[in-house]
Amino acid sequence: MIKQAKILLLEDDEILAQTMLQILKDENYDVTLVNDGEEVLEYTYENKYDLYLFDINVPLLSGLDTLKLLRQADDLTPTFFITAKRDITTTLEGFDCGCDDYIKKPFDLDELLARVKAILKRKNPIIKYSDITFDLLENRVFKNNEEVALGLVEKEIFSLLIRNINMTVNKSTFFDYMNRPSDSALRVLISKLKKVLDINISNTKGIGYKLEEL
Repeated sequence: MIKQAKILLLEDDEILAQTMLQILKDENYDVTLVNDGEEVLEYTYENKYDLYLFDINVPLLSGLDTLKLLRQADDLTPTFFITAKRDITTTLEGFDCGCDDYIKKPFDLDELLARVKAILKRKNPIIKYSDITFDLLENRVFKNNEEVALGLVEKEIFSLLIRNINMTVNKSTFFDYMNRPSDSALRVLISKLKKVLDINISNTKGIGYKLEEL
């Protein structure tokens, strides 16, 4: 089974926090929301995360000070700062603390998702399922260590399935990656993947498709 990427979100603005929480969960991320820096230290002591999203101005312990302490403890988890501050001093201080990038408020949620996906792909570039290996950086699919010839759209369809293992992906999501989306065209793509990769893809009629957990 492909594990969900775990994200620790530090944000004390309740409305923004809930919005970010929902959109990240919709993308099948396992998200923990905390409101202050001290909570971060408690959670990271007991859990390992794939990505930190830290607001800077939060109660008790700022995002900057929190990350300083984590880096001093040799925690190298990729970290984005989310902040309304735009002065160069704060930006430089953030990078000195060890952050990987800044997302400045107000930001577009699609931009947030794009950056999250990009850094998680670099961190976890290989997905394995049975005898299939998907190299996300090279966008290449292998079966029994031999590359499988798939088109770009077929790889996108397979990527959606393998990233959401045992979850039904809505057909409208697949349509976003197709040149001429239709139910029949999607069925053809799914049929080819099932045949070429020898995998079990189930259909929830009228809703979408799911790659079964092994």
